[in-house]
Amino acid sequence: MLFMHIRTRFAPSPTGFIHLGNLRSALYPWAFARHNQGDFILRIEDTDLERSTQEAVDVIIEGMSWLGLDWDEGPIYQMQRIDRYREVVKQMLNAGLAYPCYMTENELNLLRDQQMANKEKPRYDGMWRPEPGKSLPPIPEGISPVIRFKNPIGGSVIWNDAVKGQIEISNDELDDLVIARPDGTPTYNFCVVVDDMDMKITHVIRGDDHVNNTPRQINIMKALGGTPPVYAHLPTVVNDGGEKMSKRNGAMSVRDYQRAGYLPEAILNYLARLGWSHGDAEVFTKEQFVDWFDLKNLGRSPAQHNPEKLLWLNHQYIQNSDPMRLAEITEPFAHELGIDTESGPDFVQVVSLLQDRANTLLEIAEGVKLFYLPAPQLTTDQIKENIPEAIVPALKDLVDAISICEPSKEAYSAIFKQVLAKHQIKMPALAMPVRYALFATTKTPAIDSVLVVLGKEEALNRLSNVFLD
Repeated sequence: MLFMHIRTRFAPSPTGFIHLGNLRSALYPWAFARHNQGDFILRIEDTDLERSTQEAVDVIIEGMSWLGLDWDEGPIYQMQRIDRYREVVKQMLNAGLAYPCYMTENELNLLRDQQMANKEKPRYDGMWRPEPGKSLPPIPEGISPVIRFKNPIGGSVIWNDAVKGQIEISNDELDDLVIARPDGTPTYNFCVVVDDMDMKITHVIRGDDHVNNTPRQINIMKALGGTPPVYAHLPTVVNDGGEKMSKRNGAMSVRDYQRAGYLPEAILNYLARLGWSHGDAEVFTKEQFVDWFDLKNLGRSPAQHNPEKLLWLNHQYIQNSDPMRLAEITEPFAHELGIDTESGPDFVQVVSLLQDRANTLLEIAEGVKLFYLPAPQLTTDQIKENIPEAIVPALKDLVDAISICEPSKEAYSAIFKQVLAKHQIKMPALAMPVRYALFATTKTPAIDSVLVVLGKEEALNRLSNVFLD
């Protein structure tokens, strides 16, 4: 049982598009905070000025809003906290926790080349690190120094990862990290520590590509007098080929899924199962997910992205959606296809008719077209080819029966049965010509439902147009 006030964060870098793997890193800390009545903070780590863009920030915010991942604080931008970082760097220099390093990039590259040639791990050698009794080289002219953190010498960094278990890294594996560049701009690993301390983050739930950063961040945090949060490093999301999900490997952005007609609740459900489980539950609501979520149920193995599973889930949600709401969110897709939903059958009825068959909102919109296009103007040859002369008597009986019956699915179904029995034919023999007469295609939903949605008068007009005599 946790008694502390939980505070988690999602801290993306706005340097590219946001895909499902990124969003899973937002979903789990959000769910953990909501489950524990804690706070969820959105922090934009935009200190990489060359690669960060406002468009990427917009996509992050839109994607999270679309999925309903609300935040309690933020978005907080690191670039707006530069003065705070510089203040802490100054404090560390004054306290002897950091020092200026005048080694140039060229000198550092030469050092690394030499170390690699000697089959050593490439790392900064501490040339400018001040130590008792050590003489430092003369400060070169015209060189602006970087600021390096004095990493502890000897011992290990140990933490109990909520996903991976106990992890231990020797301090001898870590060199003195650059915490500020020559122009004074702070670096990622340093900013993260200051932010997590200032924002009182209790749990850092993020991808396991950050595991190597964690010992460095723990050492800096302890040097500043802070208590490290609980870390939970999530296994990587990989594609079919076992490669990390990325744009280069064919990952779709959040906007791509929106444009393709996926429901946010289906995406959220799918993401939840990419590395977490609750028994055999496959389909569940956001509320259930929050209620069930616990770090103990996070998996340790890489999660594989399965587009077919996502499409199946989306179908489940479409199939079970309220038709009114489904029509509302499908309408923009229909308009995009040039469909005037105000001119023709009731749009909610049409969507309701199609929702059991569709995998995406775009598929529904495509199916809707049939009901809003003008009646097909069939040629004599088309009629002869698709409506056999032998079926015309049965078709005429069907038209006569429709003209005097109640316009309901049950009544139309009963009429079909009567006509089929009278003429001793099977359903496809009559239904296929009827479909073609109505829409110039044989692929439609159940014909009795189609007649209800199209409307009795319109259906009779279209069916009567195919009689050649």
